[in-house]
Amino acid sequence: MSHDGFPEGVVVLDKPAGLTSQQAVNRVKHRLADQAGVPVRRLKVGHAGTLDPMATGVLVVGVGRATRLLGYIAGHDKRYEATIRLGQATTTDDAEGEPLGEPIDATRVSDEAIGQAIAPLTGDIEQVPSAVSAIKVDGKRAYALARAGETVVLKPRQVTVSRFEVVTRHDDDPFCDIDVVVECSSGTYVRALARDLGASLGVGGHLTALRRTRVGIFGVAGAAGLDTVTVADIRGLDDVVGELFPVVQVMGDRWDDVRHGRALSFAQAGELVAVFGSRDGGKDTFMALYRPEGNRFVPAAVFVDDEGA
Repeated sequence: MSHDGFPEGVVVLDKPAGLTSQQAVNRVKHRLADQAGVPVRRLKVGHAGTLDPMATGVLVVGVGRATRLLGYIAGHDKRYEATIRLGQATTTDDAEGEPLGEPIDATRVSDEAIGQAIAPLTGDIEQVPSAVSAIKVDGKRAYALARAGETVVLKPRQVTVSRFEVVTRHDDDPFCDIDVVVECSSGTYVRALARDLGASLGVGGHLTALRRTRVGIFGVAGAAGLDTVTVADIRGLDDVVGELFPVVQVMGDRWDDVRHGRALSFAQAGELVAVFGSRDGGKDTFMALYRPEGNRFVPAAVFVDDEGA
């Protein structure tokens, strides 16, 4: 709980299909507020890493001060299980879009050819995001522009696909559906992988199913259901931060240094470190994230106030 008595930490949600990520978060917010006995408007809740309405699986939800961690969590690598339909491209690179042209017989495409086409889509690659992505173009979301009939041209971005593996294949004339596992960096679009794979094979392709099974350390095993999530499903802020980052403890005057966002020196390596401390000698609690700058560490985000919480 936060110092205001609100539940605080991270919920790993198993998002169902048919809802936007924000709709799912709003449902969680109302359930937790009711259980905690706090006004909905005063409960701060957000999510890390958007899932499309058709997608299911891990949606990391932050509650209270943990919402400030979400940007750091969203940047972690992810794992997906997906189904790619070869033989038809669509306007959205997934099953929700309109078909582009007539279907092409993909049953003739060999497993070897699929494997050869996947190889260039693995590793460090330049990927053009889907036109209906949430990337902003001149201040507007690309998907909003595309759905308004405007032509959207997005710049390629470097992403890392560490695993792109076919698990099973199902031919359904004229289509070839392949179930795949994808492990990738933040910012990778699995829809774009489906599009590019189909284009490389000359038959077109789009995504028909997507399930995210992991975001960083947060896996789908044991994730809370949308209609069953409770306050007990909130993983405490201190515990989550201790799992995500190297931990440094501070005492005495350094407690005030952290609270006021002053630079410090730590005998610690890492892009980010979690600083724990206590003002009165009690239990150490999470205070701030620090990042290296030169030969010192400077605050990336301070999570304590004048009351120490």
